[in-house]
Amino acid sequence: MSNLKLKVSANGRYFVDQNDRPFFYLGDTAWLLFQRLNRDEVEEYLKDRADKGFSVIQAYVIRGLGETPPGEGSALIPDANCSLLGEPPFIDRDPARPNEAFFRNMDSVINRANALGLVMGLVVTKSWHVNQHPERVFDATNAYTFGKFLGGRYRDNTVIWYVGGDSDPRGVKDVWVAMARGLKDGTEGSQMISYHGPGHTSSSNWFHQADWLDFNSIQSGHAWGTSTYDFILKDCALSPVKPTVDMEPPYENHPTGEGSPRIDSHQVRMGAYWNMLSGAAGHGYGALDLYYLYKDSDGPFPKNGFQHWRTALAYIGSRQVGFMRRLFEKYSWHKLVPDQSVIVGSQGSGEDHVRSARAGDGTVVIAYLPSGKPVTIRMDKISGNTAKAQWYDPREGTWQRIGAYPNTGDREFTPPSNGDTNDWVLVLEEESSAPSGIPTTSEP
Repeated sequence: MSNLKLKVSANGRYFVDQNDRPFFYLGDTAWLLFQRLNRDEVEEYLKDRADKGFSVIQAYVIRGLGETPPGEGSALIPDANCSLLGEPPFIDRDPARPNEAFFRNMDSVINRANALGLVMGLVVTKSWHVNQHPERVFDATNAYTFGKFLGGRYRDNTVIWYVGGDSDPRGVKDVWVAMARGLKDGTEGSQMISYHGPGHTSSSNWFHQADWLDFNSIQSGHAWGTSTYDFILKDCALSPVKPTVDMEPPYENHPTGEGSPRIDSHQVRMGAYWNMLSGAAGHGYGALDLYYLYKDSDGPFPKNGFQHWRTALAYIGSRQVGFMRRLFEKYSWHKLVPDQSVIVGSQGSGEDHVRSARAGDGTVVIAYLPSGKPVTIRMDKISGNTAKAQWYDPREGTWQRIGAYPNTGDREFTPPSNGDTNDWVLVLEEESSAPSGIPTTSEP
């Protein structure tokens, strides 16, 4: 088990550990981790994600009762709702009677993830088990009981909880709130809770004022060119202040409509940098194929565009979000404040939109250029007399020096390349505060 204990920072903007050190939420999405992978496969998956720099693994506890789910996904995917042991989560579909065999398997996965330094971000149950649906099993009474059971069982693990199951809570709010309160009581308030709503929403739409909601969770959705930052900016402007994370942005390889391209690594990077420069407490990543964990027996491939989970494990976007985390941790991301005023003239629109942030003391300015077009910066936004300028390549995690310039007037910076997928990050630092030894190649 991990000794890591997470909570909200004193200023309400991000997460910290038990020693008040900032915690960067970088989540990977493997919704059916407990249902689809055997022990060796779990080990392979978790080690890969830890090596790439992920810090949170997002998975469902309950996503089926051991039967093929009617409705969502059934035309695309075969039955995947029993554990590999053939065990359903409940005895006789009763949430008050958890099946110990199912949860022993879950224990082992959570314990191993924590041992590798990974936090488990657990969505308690899929929406169809709460909403009007043939698989509905929860009401306010047993939702509280099951939440308290889960909270108590995993109180000593490093876990973040989500209720909501990808759904609008209207009509069943009492059930989701009861489940959240059960988790709070089971964990004795020691673990954070949020709400996972449907596409293009944030938990703040319904629960921002709720005392049990520790932070906001966004699902910006899987459309091409999604303006992910709009959701972050909206949440960050609310009172009381709470951290916000886009836990379900555009998934790599996700379809975006008939005749339209599938989400690629550039779309993944764009959403991630836009979010982090807008005040997010971290970011989620997902791949169409990994949320389901497609396997050999599910082929032939591609099937409805799905790829084998090991193929998806190597998608380049998953490594590149690790590069993103490395960059922001180098520059104390939790101290950055969104600031579009550093950009002179047009900030670009659509997929050319440039977002920027600066440290509160002016020691660093970071700007993301999605298509490598020139940008003009107000140099007096950087403290001191001289600014050190560098390009960070978000595709390779490498650096290129630009030079040192006076912190006066306006200056145009032209990236080393441009084009639809040639994004660059401009980093300007007060020269005296610039970290030494900036590499020219990817860090190990």
